[in-house]
Amino acid sequence: MITAGIDAGSRALKVVLYDTDAKEILAEGLADQSIDQHGLAGQLLETLLRERSIAREALGRVVATGYGRNLIRFADTTVTEITCHARGVRHVAPDAMTIIEIGGQDSKLIRLDAKGNVRDFNMNDRCAAGTGRFFEVVATRLGADLATLDAWAGQSATPVSISSTCVVFAETEIIGLLASGTPPADIVAGVQLSIAKRVVAMAGRSADPPIIFTGGVALVPGMVKAIETALGQPVRLADIPQFTGALGAAIIAGQ
Repeated sequence: MITAGIDAGSRALKVVLYDTDAKEILAEGLADQSIDQHGLAGQLLETLLRERSIAREALGRVVATGYGRNLIRFADTTVTEITCHARGVRHVAPDAMTIIEIGGQDSKLIRLDAKGNVRDFNMNDRCAAGTGRFFEVVATRLGADLATLDAWAGQSATPVSISSTCVVFAETEIIGLLASGTPPADIVAGVQLSIAKRVVAMAGRSADPPIIFTGGVALVPGMVKAIETALGQPVRLADIPQFTGALGAAIIAGQ
């Protein structure tokens, strides 16, 4: 049976087609969010089906997750992103015990039991300073893309401390640092460490290995190292980190 998982995230919408018999991904696709999440999800799903020569009638159940999950009207049901990321990460990393997921507007630390079920989780959804939105603000302020930010961070010998816990105030702080002549490399490295420290705050005293890093921010070069430094533990990058939520939804759809 072929199922579909749709992750309607805050910054991007992701779709995964999954073969439940072979237990493998058939296709995945991503599009920037729009005001018409239902229409966007339908278009992206139809594109993937067409590319794989799969008839719409051959598609089994569809599960939606993410912030906009309730807007996907053709989905058979919805499931929280916590559950879907746990299922998706366990598929690509069967030994995962702790999941760090950082997306466009929130970050999560999910603890699993030995069977892969969610034991508990912490979530930062009240401020963008620990999310991908922080990188977007920094990139805009510095007039650089993410690849350039990574190159700068790798050149930093003395990352600055970004003390503000709000992205608006942090941006003001960055403006002040630039005005005082602080090199962009030290600012970018400081931002990476700032986000990593918020992960440590969510982890508290408990982050059982293996620790798997997923979400859109996992694709930002340098973030794995920053989180490893802050946690003092090894961190592994998940396969297809942007799609683990959609993958988990597709797997659940088959059950």
